[in-house]
Amino acid sequence: MPTRPKSRVHPFVLFLVASLLTMGVGALATQSSVATWYPQLRKPSWTPPSWVFAPVWTLLYVGMAYAAWRVWRVAEDLGAVRTFRLYRAQLALNALWSILFFALRRPDWALVDIAILWIVLALMTVWFWRIDRIAGAIWACYYGWVTFAFALNAAIWNMNR
Repeated sequence: MPTRPKSRVHPFVLFLVASLLTMGVGALATQSSVATWYPQLRKPSWTPPSWVFAPVWTLLYVGMAYAAWRVWRVAEDLGAVRTFRLYRAQLALNALWSILFFALRRPDWALVDIAILWIVLALMTVWFWRIDRIAGAIWACYYGWVTFAFALNAAIWNMNR
């Protein structure tokens, strides 16, 4: 039977470092296009100003680490392993979106990725809510932002194809 990973480092720090590394991958993938390609795209009127994204994502990455840690610490062993695996999967999908959308400049492929991410996050929101209401509420904020990002990605793809 799987057990919780053993570490000398506090598990919250591990969740946070994983989040921040993902944020770093996203930042690297984004920097090549955010000042050149992205401003040239047609975007819906409800697109937030560019300066909004960095602070929102920073808060979300810290929040998702905290929420995942809260669930991880109270879940039974199998639940803790499930939480860790889902967390890694959603981080991978999250980072892949930045690579697809900005680095490869493929909003169509990014739309497929964010649709899969959206489903994973829906499952995680329900999972987290059942185990820890605070974690579930924090995760719902992330899910809400990704829902908005999904709509924005779809609109940008549709307006620029």
